[in-house]
Amino acid sequence: MSVEFAIGDVAASKEATKSENLTEQLIEEIVEGRIESGSKISEPELAKRFEVSRGPLREAIMRLEGLGLIERIPHVGARVITLSQQKLVELYSVREALEGMAARLAAAHISDEELAELEGLLARHSEHIDEVAGASYFHQHGDFDFHYRIIKASQNSQLVHLLCNELYHLLRMYRYQSPRTQSRPEAALKEHLFILDAIKNRDQELAELLMRRHISRSKALIEQNLNSMT
Repeated sequence: MSVEFAIGDVAASKEATKSENLTEQLIEEIVEGRIESGSKISEPELAKRFEVSRGPLREAIMRLEGLGLIERIPHVGARVITLSQQKLVELYSVREALEGMAARLAAAHISDEELAELEGLLARHSEHIDEVAGASYFHQHGDFDFHYRIIKASQNSQLVHLLCNELYHLLRMYRYQSPRTQSRPEAALKEHLFILDAIKNRDQELAELLMRRHISRSKALIEQNLNSMT
C-alpha cells in the first residue's frame, strides 16, 4: 500500500468517526428537545456550533433521516420531526406487535446471566423511582432500558434492527418530551416485573401477552389524550 493511500484511509476513518460521534450528539439534542421539534436544520449553524466540516455533518443528517428524526419537506428543507398524537398511536401499535414477539423469543433464548442483569436493573429502577418520584423513569436508554434489553435478548437480528434503531429514538423523544401526566412509572415498573417473571419461567405465551398488554396501556393513554383534544 502506498503512503498516499494509507494517509487517505486514515483521513477517511477520522471523517467517519467524526460523523458517528456527531450523529450521537445530534440524536441526544433532538431526543431531549434542545433542538426543537419542527425546527429547520441549518447546516452552517450546526457546523459552527459543533466545530465540524460540512461533510461529516451531512452524513450525520442523512443518518438522522434514516432514523426518522429528521424529514425533508419539498421547498422547505430538512426539519426535525414533529411527533403528532396520530404518529405516536401508529408507533405504539407497531411496538405492541413487535415487542410482544421479542418478549416471546426472549423467554425462549435469554441466558441466566441476562436474567440476573434484568433483575438487578429493575431493582435499580425501583430505587430511582423513589428518589425522583418517577419523574425521569422513562428517560432510561440503552442497557439501562428494560425494553431494550428484552429486545436484545430475543436474539432476532431483524427485531433488534427495527426496534433498537428505526423506532427506538422516536420513542425516546416521546418519553422525554411528553407531558408528565401521560406517564405512569409505578404501574409500568410493576408490569415490567410481571413480564420478567414470565420470561424467567420460560412462559413464552404469557411473556408475549403481558408485553403486548403493557404497551397497549401506554397507547391507550395517548389515544385518550388525542380524544380529549378533538
